[in-house]
Amino acid sequence: MPHFAPVQVRGGHPRLRRLLRHRRRALALGLAVTAAALATTGPPDTDRPPDRTASAAASPEPPRGAPEQVTAPVRIADAEAVRLLRPGDRVDVIAAAASPAGDAKPRVVAAGARVTEVPEQGEAASEAGALVVLSVPRDTAARLAAAGASARLAVTLR
Repeated sequence: MPHFAPVQVRGGHPRLRRLLRHRRRALALGLAVTAAALATTGPPDTDRPPDRTASAAASPEPPRGAPEQVTAPVRIADAEAVRLLRPGDRVDVIAAAASPAGDAKPRVVAAGARVTEVPEQGEAASEAGALVVLSVPRDTAARLAAAGASARLAVTLR
């Protein structure tokens, strides 16, 4: 009978496999401890309100005590003024009623409204004004809609 090395069923290098198995266990234990530590500590700055994109994805409800913000499309009479606006700008919306006697006083309909979007305008936009989307409280959006139906609207940058 010839002499030969015993046949290993699992393959060669049992020490290497044992070493790797222990490292995997240590790594898994370390990850579990890290996850538990992060879960118990919470986010680092909880007293600061989250930014708009995170709050919109996480919780659709507004914070308590704050008015509900809605987006309102508003047609501004001066299309050239709308071209100056960028998303994130703060504007005041002013309504000037077009009366034949000219005795109507302009009034501020929305103060500190945030520009959400400035849609692309076509060629006819300069005659009819230009559209801008504002983020305002719900009651201000209703006032904007009513003022837009009866008066010409203008914006001033803050």
